[in-house]
Amino acid sequence: MKLFEYEAKDLLRRNGITVPTGYVAYNPDEAEEIARGLGRAVVVKSQVLVSGRGKSGGIQFASDATEARSIASDLIGNTIKGNMVDTLLVEEKLDIVAQFYASVTIDRYARNYVVLASISGGVDIEEIAQTNPDAILRYWVDPEVGFSMTDAVEMLTPFNMNDNDRSKFASVISILYRVAIENDAELVEVNPLVRIPSGELIAADARLIADDNALFRNPLFREKSLHRWEDTPREAEARKFNLAYIDLDGDIGIIGNGAGLVMSTIDVVQLYGGRPGNFLDIGGGAQIETIKRGVMLVMSKPEIRAVLINILGGITRCDIVAQGVIEGLNGSSVKKPIAVRLMGTNEKEGARILHHAGINTYPNMEEAVAGVIKL
Repeated sequence: MKLFEYEAKDLLRRNGITVPTGYVAYNPDEAEEIARGLGRAVVVKSQVLVSGRGKSGGIQFASDATEARSIASDLIGNTIKGNMVDTLLVEEKLDIVAQFYASVTIDRYARNYVVLASISGGVDIEEIAQTNPDAILRYWVDPEVGFSMTDAVEMLTPFNMNDNDRSKFASVISILYRVAIENDAELVEVNPLVRIPSGELIAADARLIADDNALFRNPLFREKSLHRWEDTPREAEARKFNLAYIDLDGDIGIIGNGAGLVMSTIDVVQLYGGRPGNFLDIGGGAQIETIKRGVMLVMSKPEIRAVLINILGGITRCDIVAQGVIEGLNGSSVKKPIAVRLMGTNEKEGARILHHAGINTYPNMEEAVAGVIKL
């Protein structure tokens, strides 16, 4: 789960990292009011969950409140990299002397956290990582030991920095590590971390991505996890019922039990020339109500022309799936052709139930895929 910049900054601020003074605006009037209250030049920042906003026109500077209102009018309702802008962060424009980079993320090959730091922060950090990887320091953290302020200072030793900057930079990255651990984060990033003329380091931008599997134990994210701005309407609806659903751009609905099975089904559909319209994993041991809601959800997508259900019954009973499919079809306002492949626990009873309802079943995935494409 991704946090908006203003949400990530609020979390960092509460943990001791300085952030610019700013407030959220939902319309041009609010943007103008915030800018007038700040009483100085401001930056108007689109709150969308993608990187590279600045290069796409999503971050603009305003010299006064009137200009801030004009910029807000242009940004709200427009899209940045395909994401609708309906929220802005209006904050003070900083007088920047230097830009740094700091992040904590998961190295999946090393299977632990890695802390990254650079004295060359800003919008081109990805290019720097490619062309001059030595400009970014990396510290792999022993999870049994952790990452202390002392570790942070030692990590930054190779950089040509004065003691004051090094100490403040070390404080920031040690806090970032603590924030990552306490919030089960896959990424906590400050880019750029800027130095202003007073010598203070300020997080000019911030990102945080939390591990979906740990949201249940974090009260900060528990409610937000049901209302994600990046969700499509169907993805948001699926989340309410704990359905693992993702919209795709094709016209064949895909339902299966188990992420691996659903992904392989998508692959075979594409191999046979079809275009998958969604990913839906009903999970292991799904009951009638879950299956019913899944079928109704996929049927409700206007772009879907036919639906393929692929079930390998272990703890998932094929007869339960069949009953759920029929109830889902009965509850759907729009009926679309459906092909079902059942294999495993109670598969004969499941096939009998579906045949009685006039629904085709297939003995294997390849035939089911070919069948749904014909449908």
